[in-house]
Amino acid sequence: MNKPLAGAVFSLLLIGAAAAPAAASAPQGSATRTAVAVNYAGTVALSNCSGSVVRAPGSQPTDLALVLSNGHCLETGFPAAGEVIKDQASSRSFSLLNASGSKVGTLRASKIAYATMTDTDISIYQLTKTYAQIQSQYGISALTLNDAHPAQGSAIKVVSGYWKRTYSCNIDGFAYRLKEGDWTWKDSVRYTSSCNTIGGTSGSPVIDTTTGKVVAVNNTGNEDGQRCTENNPCEVDEAGKVTVRQGINYAQETYTIVPCIAAGNKIDLTRPGCTLPKP
Repeated sequence: MNKPLAGAVFSLLLIGAAAAPAAASAPQGSATRTAVAVNYAGTVALSNCSGSVVRAPGSQPTDLALVLSNGHCLETGFPAAGEVIKDQASSRSFSLLNASGSKVGTLRASKIAYATMTDTDISIYQLTKTYAQIQSQYGISALTLNDAHPAQGSAIKVVSGYWKRTYSCNIDGFAYRLKEGDWTWKDSVRYTSSCNTIGGTSGSPVIDTTTGKVVAVNNTGNEDGQRCTENNPCEVDEAGKVTVRQGINYAQETYTIVPCIAAGNKIDLTRPGCTLPKP
């Protein structure tokens, strides 16, 4: 997976290591779709990864805000295959960025609302501040999670708060199953080759440039051409055929999160339509 970073390897990665972090509608009657200007507002830097302040379509200004990243970016280490973490206390801090990528403040978690590396690779932190408080104090709005499956061919940007770097490419397709070491992820987004993401971009929001919404969270890439090993995920189709794509990177869809967010931004895994793994 796009390796979380430790401070000790910072200089090496700056020299060059490989691994895998918002849009506008067309005028009526026009086939032209204008891409939105993308910036870093709403993204965050974790100690080892990237992330973003996100909201569901129904989230309210008075709700405590959420930060989205990867399950493998947790401060407690990688969740085991089959493990689901729910409502676990956390005081993790996040550097909040403005449009130009400058740090404007520090946000703090009150808990890990949800995290897993089973079927998907996500962590959702609940913060101590509401969306309204973040907007008032820092002038930053949350990114909105799209509630629909992303489309093949869509133009996307992967925005890394850790590196303050943006990658532009398209959705090449979807992997029925993506296997990496002990973990298996369902219906993963596969990028075209220009999203050559690196270590530290794990957890970056993947933003559809025609809607400005988050459609996935960046999480891994095949570095060495190995088959289904850590840092070398393989694709497995419905017939069980394995495909290895060296140098290609992947993300986990986020529309599946939306049905699981209840009133007050509570993660409720019993809601209709919620298919996230349960503890």
